[in-house]
Amino acid sequence: MRHDFDVMVEFLKARLREDENAAKALKPGKNEDAARLCDRILADVEAKRRLVDWVFAPQRELGEWEHSFAGGLVIKQWMRFRQPVIEQLVAAYADHPDFHSEWKLIEVEPIEDESRTRAQARTV
Repeated sequence: MRHDFDVMVEFLKARLREDENAAKALKPGKNEDAARLCDRILADVEAKRRLVDWVFAPQRELGEWEHSFAGGLVIKQWMRFRQPVIEQLVAAYADHPDFHSEWKLIEVEPIEDESRTRAQARTV
């Protein structure tokens, strides 16, 4: 599981580099809309990099304590709650040829509240 997450993170970092390079390669000239789009792409890449840094902040902040039994458990829990951030960011690149099909997000339909359903049925 951890190996797959590491691969996912490396995939995301590579896509962010590609997005950044593509935005920098564009020459918008006098087209203000194209210039704003390039700026927005670069800002988006930077925001995503900050999110990736945030996901891994517990490991950096806890340092050597991570190697203790309690520290390892804390890190695992912390990462478990932060991992969905990476999964959501990676999902945007589902059409990329290096995207792994097992990374696709499972869409869960909300469970309808039976009491609400019964109440609606009475008002109809």
